[in-house]
Amino acid sequence: MRFPKSLFFFIAAFITVGLLLITTPAKAAKDLPQEKAVGNIETVATFNGAMPTGVTVSQTGRIFVNFPRWGDKVDFTVAEIKNNRSVPYPNAAVNVANKDKPKDSLLSVQSVVIDALDRLWILDTGSIEFTPTIDGGAKLVGVDLKTNKIFKKIVFPQDVALKTTYLNDVRFDLRRGKEGMAFITDSSPNGANAIIIVDLETGKSWRRLNNHPSTKAEDIDTFLPIVEGQPLMSRPPQAEISAFKVGADGIAISSNGDRLYYCPLSGRTLYSVSVDALVEPASEEEVAKTVINHGDKGGASDGLESDAENRIYVTNYEDNAILRRLNNGMYETVVHDSRLLWPDTLSLASNGYLYFTANQLHRQPNFHNGKDLREKPYSVFRIKVDAKPVALK
Repeated sequence: MRFPKSLFFFIAAFITVGLLLITTPAKAAKDLPQEKAVGNIETVATFNGAMPTGVTVSQTGRIFVNFPRWGDKVDFTVAEIKNNRSVPYPNAAVNVANKDKPKDSLLSVQSVVIDALDRLWILDTGSIEFTPTIDGGAKLVGVDLKTNKIFKKIVFPQDVALKTTYLNDVRFDLRRGKEGMAFITDSSPNGANAIIIVDLETGKSWRRLNNHPSTKAEDIDTFLPIVEGQPLMSRPPQAEISAFKVGADGIAISSNGDRLYYCPLSGRTLYSVSVDALVEPASEEEVAKTVINHGDKGGASDGLESDAENRIYVTNYEDNAILRRLNNGMYETVVHDSRLLWPDTLSLASNGYLYFTANQLHRQPNFHNGKDLREKPYSVFRIKVDAKPVALK
């Protein structure tokens, strides 16, 4: 029986189409549309030991990082990066946590920041593994980078660094007072949140916006963070699941020093407050009147930073991204990359690069019933943004 030639062509075409549709799962996955990265990031340093939180870069290009004592084995809590190696800074001895001499040792450092005079400031929480703040341990330490020696040590009194306080990040305006002022966030997960102001000359310090709604974590009925596609909740082993609630964390100062920007870690709202109101003898009500709610910034943030053009950089740990808020209130994406697993601290250096840590904070055991999901190494990255840092001096 002979079939029409046209039928043979039809059968051949049908088989060809079928073969095109049948492909391996790996090839199919490769050919499907995927999320696109934004920005070209460079790896600066990697870490196979303790996880870092803060990073800062001097005007001569020296890079400093810190490792808080949260539970990892931490041989030193502050380091300088040399040839991709972490070297204890300013020396090994001061990095030995000595609870008997809390004023003279670095207990658990959360943040390191270079000021406009190219000096390193170390913010010591005075709290090891989130235990109550050790009297005399919560402090701000200044290091002269020319001599690598400590030149200033400001210990916070107990009515400023409360037992529940967790000192998080710091910014400076060196024009205020005789030696300048520092501004610090208290991000306590279980106590009062606030902005702490420090007179660098006298060492006097005080709290502002104490327990103000803008410094507090947002409630779970309005904020549920989603990280790597999973709701981020506190899930300690053999304990009830609870909301992840951390207060004022990220901080940045405007280019003219008039406004201080901040945000709770648990929340998507950006706020600012008058710096004049923070430093002058005003009531809490008068300070609160100067707070501005700048609205939703597109995601939850850890670190903030600013530049000389008064643009505000915000990390977005929900979307593995860093955004930049323009002067008209609009946002643009600086970086979006799957490697930004919890972008933490931002540091704009004088070389025009924005440096930042990625430390997988959300994969820690406390979020996963005691199971550590972090994968080493942790990283410090950078990206060229062609911006200058704020220099209030």
